[in-house]
Amino acid sequence: MIWLNWRQFRLQALAGAAGLALIAVYLLYLGVEIRDAYDAYRTRCSDPGNCAQARSQFQSTYQNTLLFLAGGLGLIPIIIGTFWGAPLIARELELSTHRLVWNQSVPRRRWLISRMAFVGLAAMILTGLVSLLLTWAASPYDQVAADRFGAVVFGARNIAPIGYAFLAFALGTVVGLLVRRTLPAMAITGVVFLVLQFSVPNLVRPHLIPPEKTTMPMTSQDINQARNLGSITGAPSIGGLQVPGAPDAWISETSPLRTADGRTLGESTFNDCLNTPPKTGAGGTFGDTAVCLSKLNLHVDIEYQPSSRYWPFQLTETGLYLVVSGILIAIAIRRIRHA
Repeated sequence: MIWLNWRQFRLQALAGAAGLALIAVYLLYLGVEIRDAYDAYRTRCSDPGNCAQARSQFQSTYQNTLLFLAGGLGLIPIIIGTFWGAPLIARELELSTHRLVWNQSVPRRRWLISRMAFVGLAAMILTGLVSLLLTWAASPYDQVAADRFGAVVFGARNIAPIGYAFLAFALGTVVGLLVRRTLPAMAITGVVFLVLQFSVPNLVRPHLIPPEKTTMPMTSQDINQARNLGSITGAPSIGGLQVPGAPDAWISETSPLRTADGRTLGESTFNDCLNTPPKTGAGGTFGDTAVCLSKLNLHVDIEYQPSSRYWPFQLTETGLYLVVSGILIAIAIRRIRHA
């Protein structure tokens, strides 16, 4: 069975190996370049006055590149699911070539398990190596940016991509077994996994581990450190805050701006400070608006995950994907008897 699996999978395996080699060359080059830039940034940070500017310059140089690479790594499981998983059984059923094997001495379940094990292992190895290379290349940047919990970044570092790849492969295999047509199976697999990739970071990940909660007073300094203020609906919201003493914590939920009695700040009062604040000549990101809001004795309630929980989240989410993959494999093994 090993030789047969290799014969049927060798073109995909060679294409994957070639792609891995190209990615490895680029990421090794990029990793060395980032480390040189990081050393230059650390040298400039010997002067506290230049450190903020040096950090901003270092981050802006590589932020878009690394986000693009993280997004590219997120596409690898989709490619594996649609081009490796979906056709694995669907093509055999569509062309009726499965009968040749089943008429031999190989039981259906053994045939299915050996095929899934061979290709599934290759998918995990390929994705794991790319993830390892990207994690190594980006590690100096990740130390400075302190954004390891970011929706795109988290799914492109360490072991999480391995779980994604195996789930995509298992999903594609089961869809192909049920649909029995290659092209429809590929399309369904791609769409379903795209939905999963969007849903899990936003709907599932924040609830894997119960968050810590805190109340954060909104001084003018804290407001100026935020990334955004307000929303298109005019709601009194603030975003991009940092937990005091834990700048790399993941804030999973931030309440609207609230008054001292716990009520949400009125939109009219918020908009007055946002659009026509009293002129004070204050500096900072939001200037007079920050001063105006700080005089209202506001606060926000925050739910966050400390940075020490990064690896528990990696292990929990990866384990979740592997469990779901196991369920899909069990469905496939049960279904193959009636194929």
